[in-house]
Amino acid sequence: MDVCLIMSYFGLTKRNQQTYDLTMTAIEFTYNIHRVSKTLRPFAMRLTRDSEDANDLLQDTLLKAFTNREKYTDGTNLKAWLYTIMKNTFITNYQRMIRKNTFIDTTDNLHYLNSSESSTNNDAYSTFAMDDINKAIDSLDSAYKMPFMMHFRGFKYHEIADKLDIPIGTVKNRIHIARKELKDMLHVYSHMD
Repeated sequence: MDVCLIMSYFGLTKRNQQTYDLTMTAIEFTYNIHRVSKTLRPFAMRLTRDSEDANDLLQDTLLKAFTNREKYTDGTNLKAWLYTIMKNTFITNYQRMIRKNTFIDTTDNLHYLNSSESSTNNDAYSTFAMDDINKAIDSLDSAYKMPFMMHFRGFKYHEIADKLDIPIGTVKNRIHIARKELKDMLHVYSHMD
């Protein structure tokens, strides 16, 4: 049977058919976002460390994903795409907050000052910790490092297995071993918040 005949039978013109196709794509996209969005909340909590801020960040992320769905390439890792949107949204919001709390001193010195605090943060500890984490990851054997980093970036076990052309059980085992080695190497940080 002819497609045009079927379309005319249901009252669909070519233009209506294109709109129908876009609606189906939006519905499928919404379904896929809903499936993955449950894993975003813990990540939002890690970033914000506040339940209400995490809910706001999650809502902002999902809104940006829906409004920019045409930028998503079908077949790519949706979870990684959403995590990237969330991380970038968090950074942008944080920078906006910092700028809002910064004013220009109009005295002769013209210094930028943070109006909400009279003290400065010492980021040396977190810098040392990140350096230690990066060194520990770099010291992993490449057989363990690659699957671990892919999993950390949001790839699923089967995606890692396909990319590295190894069995899924091997992927799980290597990620487990990498985590164990990293935990042993970074045990000094286990007692800290």
